Amino acid sequence: MTETTTRTAPDSGTEVVLPVHTDLLRLATAGSVDDGKSTLVGRLLHDTKSVLADQLDAVHRASADRGLQTPDLSLLVDGLRAEREQGITIDVAYRYFATPQRSFVLADTPGHVQYTRNTVTGASTAQLAILLVDARKGVIEQTRRHAAVLALLGVPRLVLAINKIDMVDFDAAVHERIAAEFAGHARALGYADDAVRTIPVSALHGDNVVERSANTPWYSGPSLLEHLETVPVAPDPFDAPFRMPVQYVIRPRTAEHPDYRGYAGQVAAGVVAQGDEVVVLPAGIRTRVSQVDTPDGPAPRAAAGRSVTLLLEDDVDLSRGDLIAAADSAPRVTDELDATVCWLAEKPLQPGARVLVKHGTRTVQAMVTELSARFDEQELVAVDAPDSLALNEIGRVQLRTAEPLPIDEYAASRRTGSFLVIDPADGTTLAAGLIGLPLAPLAAAVAS
Repeated sequence: MTETTTRTAPDSGTEVVLPVHTDLLRLATAGSVDDGKSTLVGRLLHDTKSVLADQLDAVHRASADRGLQTPDLSLLVDGLRAEREQGITIDVAYRYFATPQRSFVLADTPGHVQYTRNTVTGASTAQLAILLVDARKGVIEQTRRHAAVLALLGVPRLVLAINKIDMVDFDAAVHERIAAEFAGHARALGYADDAVRTIPVSALHGDNVVERSANTPWYSGPSLLEHLETVPVAPDPFDAPFRMPVQYVIRPRTAEHPDYRGYAGQVAAGVVAQGDEVVVLPAGIRTRVSQVDTPDGPAPRAAAGRSVTLLLEDDVDLSRGDLIAAADSAPRVTDELDATVCWLAEKPLQPGARVLVKHGTRTVQAMVTELSARFDEQELVAVDAPDSLALNEIGRVQLRTAEPLPIDEYAASRRTGSFLVIDPADGTTLAAGLIGLPLAPLAAAVAS
């Protein structure tokens, strides 16, 4: 049974039903190989007592087998055999833990440049990202690349964790130099100063991870966990216009439910209530919601993040892939997409490429008609009309889809303003796409 709570929507003043996880913080880690991401996550889990005794025993045994004097806490996260053998994180590892103040879903993403696609996956739903740098190396190329990806995805808040501060003798000058350099870069990417927090940490020894460290008396800010517990978090977009991609059409055709016909999916944005006028897209058919079913039974309304089944007043030809939206603020329906993509494939993207576009629950054929700009995430400038986009590069593209899609600008709706570009030959993901120009320096370069 899904627990729910109620909250007053700020714009309408109406009371809405929300999932209980509104106090949840979804966060992701990013950083270069060997910056200590997995060790930091392991330290967080260990010091918040979120590790089972048998898991900790296994880590102690594995560490002893390697001849280590202290437990390697990264083993709590790096679950894949290949990761342990190589000592790097390959897949996105999700971990769940809680403190009395807040619950957390943490995505530990790979640091190696060839696995940037996994970083995109882990950060795509994050409300905050912890970007690690090695205090001995400072801000490097991969740091700037990850920061650009996080800004592109609209991750609202960043923590720059300057790890291995013990390796530079807890030198305040090192911390200040790295913090100042990154602050300028983050500001250029569109982050406000109060959206970025810099914390000196030693994941290996626990300095400033859960408890503030006596080794950094020059640092007066919170520990990492204190910041995560108190940082303001924007709730799911329940005050945005209603959107729900249809995942399944439910027709039991049983003696108990002979005429039941419901449309199941997760509310991507906004609130839906019994009696609301909605429009089914791309067909454009208007009707009203006659009933909102949830796993706990019928409900008067449901908000973003909740899985529901909607019953409609009229018999509408509707199937998986369609979008049900608020009738008075429907998304634009078009077969021409002006978008920003982060290219995630080894083979480069070139104009004329034929691909699949997966938007919500619908997948359609498409062609890249133009590659109009490439964003240089190192220099923060745009290069006009490039010949191609290579692995991990960000660019502005135009696509024509074989069928019209109901789209929002990504800046207005992360969930219905994003899409995936897929290789039709083998089904692999080629790029993450965002409608519009959500990256501030790229938008400024295009406008100039």
